[in-house]
Amino acid sequence: MLAVQLPPEFQACLVDLAQAAGQTESDYVLDVLLEHLHDAQALRIAEQRLQDLCDGRSETVPLEQVMRDYGLEN
Repeated sequence: MLAVQLPPEFQACLVDLAQAAGQTESDYVLDVLLEHLHDAQALRIAEQRLQDLCDGRSETVPLEQVMRDYGLEN
């Protein structure tokens, strides 16, 4: 279990946002946190793949080849 103490100005904002979303404060915080963690993980993976590309450990594939490989040509 994780407990977080919010400053009062954030607590009021949280109450407003949770009510507007029709959720409890806990459910709203959980949804927002999970979305942020997903985004942060995706960003970390993208940054690593970019670094791999810059370091020569990976290469790009032309869009035309991807379309051909997946039968998406016109």
